[in-house]
Amino acid sequence: MKSDAPVARDEALVPREETLPQPSDEAPKPPRASAEEEPRRRRWPWVAGIGVAVLLAVLLLMRASHKKQSEAQAAKAKAAQRAVPVAGTAARTGDLPVYLTGLGTVTALNTVTVRSRVDGQLIRVAFSEGQLVHAGDLLAEIDPRPFQVQLMQAEGQRAKDEATLKNARVDLARYEVLVREDSISRQQLDTQAATVNQLEASIKSDQAQVESAKLNLTYSRVTAPISGTVGLRLVDVGNIVHAADPNGLLVITQIQPITVIFTIPADQLPQVLRQKQSGEQLPVDAFDRDLKNKLASGTLLALDNQIDQTTGTVKIKAIFPNENLALYANQFVNARLLVDTLHGVVLVPTAAIQRSPQSTFVFVIKPDSTVDMRNVEVQMTQGDETAIRKGITPGETVVTDGVDKLQPGSKVALARPGAGAGQPGNTAGGQEQGKTSGGGKPRKGKK
Repeated sequence: MKSDAPVARDEALVPREETLPQPSDEAPKPPRASAEEEPRRRRWPWVAGIGVAVLLAVLLLMRASHKKQSEAQAAKAKAAQRAVPVAGTAARTGDLPVYLTGLGTVTALNTVTVRSRVDGQLIRVAFSEGQLVHAGDLLAEIDPRPFQVQLMQAEGQRAKDEATLKNARVDLARYEVLVREDSISRQQLDTQAATVNQLEASIKSDQAQVESAKLNLTYSRVTAPISGTVGLRLVDVGNIVHAADPNGLLVITQIQPITVIFTIPADQLPQVLRQKQSGEQLPVDAFDRDLKNKLASGTLLALDNQIDQTTGTVKIKAIFPNENLALYANQFVNARLLVDTLHGVVLVPTAAIQRSPQSTFVFVIKPDSTVDMRNVEVQMTQGDETAIRKGITPGETVVTDGVDKLQPGSKVALARPGAGAGQPGNTAGGQEQGKTSGGGKPRKGKK
């Protein structure tokens, strides 16, 4: 049921009209910054500037590093294009002798210490130190007068006993006649016969004394018992020498011929025995301690009959004529025993052989003046030459000097014969060396 009473309006629910502020002619002022924000606003331009500077520095460094890499690559490419001076030798076919080398000592066949056999004063020395003497040559002389007197005494005693013996024999003949006539007893005859026998024995003793005196007189002249070289004099003239002196007068060493005793490993003994049992006369060369200069040549003389267990080696004796007197007793030498020869093998200089952890190789010069790294199999190395089993053919030129700057494909300049690696000569890929390769006939190279 509707009511006609007026409804009371809720004024609270009716929105009121508000008066908007009128714009003024003056612009509003921004709020003032606090005390903490003011230093920050002043600092940020400097931070930004430092960051830009660091960025520029990094960019410059990167650019410089890139430039250096580019220059290094360019230099490397330029170096690869530039020919490297090297020295090379053509591989050839030949024979390679196989030697066994051992350290040895020169040993004289005979060494004699010459001593006096009699006592007396040394009155003469007839040799020079270091002189080569022959057996029977006079070396020294001892005063012979005492021995001459002894000889005269012995001869006088022998003459006296000979006269007595002569008289005793006459009496014996007379007694034999008287016994036959029964004028004397048989005992008297037997006594006279014994006297004769006694005197005959005395004559033999006297003769021995004479020979002894002659021998002493001979011993007063000291002669060389063997041929050899005289050492330093051990006694001077005027000294009294005795037969019992331990040092003697001098030492003679036989040096023609002379021997060398050296050792080889026991593992190589069968190879030597096989050659010796076949009747081969194995040559031996003696070199100096640096194994560069050859001193003398000889032959194998004998093998020791046992192996040294402490070193695992066996001793070998070789004999040398030593005509040039290059070998001296107790001299240290390197002995090289020839036991075999490899025939028809490919030979290259040992200096051309290069080794790496993976393989053994050489640098081969190709016809286009570039090098190729070639793996090879070494068969045998003897001194400055190496035999190659495979990897190289005769006539190919291998680099012997200057390999430290080479890489596969590097361009090279081959040095002239007789020139070092730093003096390039022909760059025609080994034509200069190839002229004398193989059989030795010269080839015609392009000019």
